[in-house]
Amino acid sequence: MRFFKKSEESQPDAIIEELREKIAAAHMPAHAKKIADKELELLGRISAATSEYTIGLTYIEYLVSMPWNTKTDDNLDLVRVEKILNEDHYGLDKIKDRILEHLAVKKLRMSRKPRILIVDDEEVARKNLAHILSKENYKISTAANGMEALSKLDQYEFDVVLTDLKMEKVDGMEILETTKTRFPDTEVIMITGYASIDGAVEAIKKGAFHYVAKPFKLDEVRDMVAQAIDKKSMGKETKGSVLCFSGPPGTGKTSLGRSIARALGRKFARISLGGIKDEAEIRGHRKTYAGAMPGRIIEEIRRAGTINPVIILDEVDKIGYDVKGDPASALLEVLDPEQNSNFIDHYLDMPFDLSSVMFIITANIADNIFDALRDRMELIQFSGYTEEEKANIASHFLIPRQINETGLSEHTPEFTNEAVYKIIQEYTREAGIRNLEREIAAVCRRIAKDYVQHKETVERIAVTPDVIEKFLGPRKYYFELAEEKDRIGITTGLVWTEVGGDIISVEAVKMQGKQKLILTGSLGDVMRESAQAALSYIRSNASKFGISENFFENNDIHIHVPAGAIPKDGPSAGTTIAFALLSLLTARPARMDVAISAELTLSGRLLPVGGIKEKILAARRAGLKTVILPSRNKSELGNIPENIQNDMKIIFADKIEDVIDMVLTKQ
Repeated sequence: MRFFKKSEESQPDAIIEELREKIAAAHMPAHAKKIADKELELLGRISAATSEYTIGLTYIEYLVSMPWNTKTDDNLDLVRVEKILNEDHYGLDKIKDRILEHLAVKKLRMSRKPRILIVDDEEVARKNLAHILSKENYKISTAANGMEALSKLDQYEFDVVLTDLKMEKVDGMEILETTKTRFPDTEVIMITGYASIDGAVEAIKKGAFHYVAKPFKLDEVRDMVAQAIDKKSMGKETKGSVLCFSGPPGTGKTSLGRSIARALGRKFARISLGGIKDEAEIRGHRKTYAGAMPGRIIEEIRRAGTINPVIILDEVDKIGYDVKGDPASALLEVLDPEQNSNFIDHYLDMPFDLSSVMFIITANIADNIFDALRDRMELIQFSGYTEEEKANIASHFLIPRQINETGLSEHTPEFTNEAVYKIIQEYTREAGIRNLEREIAAVCRRIAKDYVQHKETVERIAVTPDVIEKFLGPRKYYFELAEEKDRIGITTGLVWTEVGGDIISVEAVKMQGKQKLILTGSLGDVMRESAQAALSYIRSNASKFGISENFFENNDIHIHVPAGAIPKDGPSAGTTIAFALLSLLTARPARMDVAISAELTLSGRLLPVGGIKEKILAARRAGLKTVILPSRNKSELGNIPENIQNDMKIIFADKIEDVIDMVLTKQ
């Protein structure tokens, strides 16, 4: 933004005149131009040496730099958009389909023929208007009187209504009032042979687009209808979309937003909201304060230079709040399609239309978003990638990108499939692909270093599993739980974290004591309550499981969930804890290749839990063969790739008694 440089030679009159020219050239809406003119008039009455003069100059400069009417045209070629999305991202089919649905709806709305209603009790006038307007590719309907017109308004919504003023029973004024009441966006043009100034004023006050006297020229009416259609189309576009991409880090949420902007041909902006606590970051400061600035939303739109960019609001689930306000609540007006067409930034201090902006929200856990804010979004869940998907992404995207960035384009190393899978399985442990790319980059850097130092001896290298181990060192992660020995009092559970699914082990031991339940492993309140519920369920059903009913009388029970330093919480470990206790008290070893995830009630029912796909992927990475889930989660099986369903045994159950023999080995 250009600011005026004040000096002794600066002429206030010249500056004001230059600003007046800028205001005239900015094509601002009427309400904004009125305020700008008022500010300019105020500047002309105060001294250029005052601070208010500088504040006023800066404010007007900002107003004229805003893209009030500048808009980029969307590229609605669905084939091209789909091609770009597939080029930039592997998989994510449901998310891509949602983007294509949005564009298809917009394309259909924009291609719809405008519908015109002609109301006149003179047949010749009706036919003449219908004839001339039908040549403009409009869909024409006619009515011979006011009653017939009202009947047609009950059936359809019209873009423009041309109505005679004087008619029997129902006149043109009543049609105008009825149309504006039912369809405020529909434009009404009054046509009358009894034109008067008072009638014209009354019609305009009631919302008429224009007032035409008979006899009229058909070309003038045609141009007038075209203007009315243009005005109507300004507000008929689909409302700005608010999509929320929720999922683990590294799954492509932000980069997909960038691809969407490229596919649509829109400008792109990104605003990181993680840790923001000041409401002024969203709404801006009042212009009267020293150093006042607009909010991030308005500033990014000004930088983009259009009123319809794609704006990503990153990490919305990590917004904070303190004495400076609540930014999450300030976002309500920004993201609500019903009210963001008149968003008021404190600095601008006037309505600005955000309805054309395509907002994309990203979050790791959508449940952490303020409830009222989450209600204004369409939630799209990003799941973790399977090993096969990671290998495809690495081969088609990550490896070529890192080869290019490390300068190996002319000496391209060849990564074998075995090497890629070795990196995935032994050097990364994540739902996304961020760490996978880091490890691939590390390998490419080592190859680049060896090539520079030993150019004569190092030629085109084949990256094999041995080369991976040489460059990256010993493996970092082990997933051989399925090969471990079954043990008493130790069961395997599945959890859902911010970085995707993971497995946990629950250990239970019994010792002499005074009926104490000891819980360790950085457990949260919900998980502690799940352990209490599991113990109560077993104590109340001890005889059913062949356990002494007074087993707790002279004993303490200690439940531990490694790793102890990592905080854990959630209800899905209740059934896992119950099986650890059953294994301990019945002396039946728990199968290590079986994982359980379900909330447990005091009556032994298994209640549904979240993150099913992520948990099943974590079980597969760990080499587990069987997963037990609540029956009410069966509907989510469609989200699991078929090859994973074929590799694993997924069992659904309603009660804990139904699966005891599947988890505990026979005595």
